[in-house]
Amino acid sequence: MDHGILRKRLSTFKSSKGNLIKVSDDLLFDVIRVWEGWTGTSTELAKELGVHVKQLAFIVRKAKKLHREGRFPESEFKEIKVESSNAEFSGTCTIEVAWGNGKLIRFGQVDQLVDFLKKVA
Repeated sequence: MDHGILRKRLSTFKSSKGNLIKVSDDLLFDVIRVWEGWTGTSTELAKELGVHVKQLAFIVRKAKKLHREGRFPESEFKEIKVESSNAEFSGTCTIEVAWGNGKLIRFGQVDQLVDFLKKVA
């Protein structure tokens, strides 16, 4: 999401003193997604969004709590189970794939990787 749009959306929840009041759940969801993908410092992100670092920390903390409670929709990740009879995992990993946001997926056989890529595509 564009940071400028997010900044404007956050400004609608600011009081005259600059405090954030009753931030909506959908905005919290958008902020946490931007925060998860941010590679810089929290200070830089807070400045980009037009809030103080402590306000950003409060937003992230509240969004994480709501996420734990299940208030946000599930992420795009879905577990894929291989139903092949020859798909035995021997415990040794032959293939590792770095998959977005630092996630690591391990495959025991090439066939499993190919099946996974077909289903994801």
